[in-house]
Amino acid sequence: MSADHLLRFLAEHQGEAECTLSDSERIVEELRKLDPESEIDVHAFFQFLLNHSINSPIKSQVHHDMNAPLSHYFIYTGHNSYLTGNQLSSDCSDLPIIKALQRGVRVIELDLWPNSAKDDIDVVHGRTLTTPVTLIRCLKAIKEYAFVKTDYPLIITLEDHLTPDLQAKVAGMAIQIFGELLYYPETDPLMEFPTPESLKGRIIISTKPPKEFLESKQSDDKESADKGSSLPDQINDPENDDMTAPEYKHLITIHAGKPKGEIQDELRAVGNVRRLSLSEQALEKASESYGADIVRFTQKNILRVYPKGTRLNSSNYRPHIGWTYGAQMVALNMQGYGKSLWFMQGMFRANGGCGYVKKPDFLIERGPHNEVFDPKITLPLKKTLQVKVYMGNGWSLDFSQKDFDSYSPPDFYVKVCTVGVPADMAKKKTSVISNNWFPVWDEEFDFPLTVPELTLLRIEVRENDKHQKDDFAGQTCLPVSELKSGFRSVPLYDKKGDKLNSVKLLLRFQFR
Repeated sequence: MSADHLLRFLAEHQGEAECTLSDSERIVEELRKLDPESEIDVHAFFQFLLNHSINSPIKSQVHHDMNAPLSHYFIYTGHNSYLTGNQLSSDCSDLPIIKALQRGVRVIELDLWPNSAKDDIDVVHGRTLTTPVTLIRCLKAIKEYAFVKTDYPLIITLEDHLTPDLQAKVAGMAIQIFGELLYYPETDPLMEFPTPESLKGRIIISTKPPKEFLESKQSDDKESADKGSSLPDQINDPENDDMTAPEYKHLITIHAGKPKGEIQDELRAVGNVRRLSLSEQALEKASESYGADIVRFTQKNILRVYPKGTRLNSSNYRPHIGWTYGAQMVALNMQGYGKSLWFMQGMFRANGGCGYVKKPDFLIERGPHNEVFDPKITLPLKKTLQVKVYMGNGWSLDFSQKDFDSYSPPDFYVKVCTVGVPADMAKKKTSVISNNWFPVWDEEFDFPLTVPELTLLRIEVRENDKHQKDDFAGQTCLPVSELKSGFRSVPLYDKKGDKLNSVKLLLRFQFR
């Protein structure tokens, strides 16, 4: 096979009509590095098909428009980013923050509390048995690792329980450690958020006024107040920050708050752009009656969704609950693993893995009568994704015999699922190939899709076990909007989302 032949294959079978002869020649050179003596024979061509660095299933470069306001993007967001384990008794550390930044997470959350001497700031999950880590250690780790994966802006969300003197100390630390990396607006408040492109290489802060200091002040003023009672609405009011240190307030780019009254009033309020935080439960409840208002709110403002308080073991909710309504900051606990985290990792493989994914136009635009996208309505079929599962290999290199059957080769099968709006949820499964480290399935599945722009393709390989739960053998999640058509090498990942060294599948994607 010559470079001309390969170019024809790329155009006719891989849908890469934009490829040039020089692109084809570059691939030939890559293959010759593996075997300098040979031309592209069947063996070399097969190596090309299974090499995901030159035959990947999705685009590897940033290719979305990055010049729209921040509110037009889904942003890779962590929850309680400093926790190493559960929400009640685990250690707080800078290590989970570093790991999240290495994965490309773009929103780090820190909870700020006075230390035991009340003269410095700890990062800790307040009123729990978690052990604290100093704020300065966290900020230094953030500075060092903020842009190792991507240059697009890093947002630090602060949950602040500090007095004004400690707030001023936080401001001094941030300015000293981050220096020119720290961005804050010249004019306050903002009428529109800046763009990811304009904030490349910058760190920005998002927080709401501290309730802890106001709470203590209120109890001083009203000695008879019941300590168990809820605070008045103005405690969470973003405008009520008379008690906020001015140098601290000056550093806030994204002003935040929780609903202080009726949720529909909060969603319909006009004026300065801001961030609103809702628990997963509050979002679900609000979406039942005010779904259109949520979508309209997120067209200009930022909505952050966080796990409900009962998830003490740091489990997660399905992130599509927020994405389908345009929520930009769908915050998940990053320290565990499971399907929800796999969905999150899959979504942010899009757009070159830069941590910002442009929302589909239908979540940004309005119709002639102010109507917006409604994820509860089943829309007409838009396209059908065909997935053909050919074969897989690499398990014998990444796994040992004891990971599967002790006395015979493994029995692999593949689960192929689509995850998105309710109408686009589907599950398929190949047959089991018995006693084979190099299984060949050669099976094809169709997935009709109504909203492919919000759909993820989830692929998981398991080993059939007749006596107990089937063994895990690799997984990946891919954004359907980014899939390249044709025959593609698809690398698999372990449960935590780290790429396995050798395991991959050969699949074919087609749209019709």
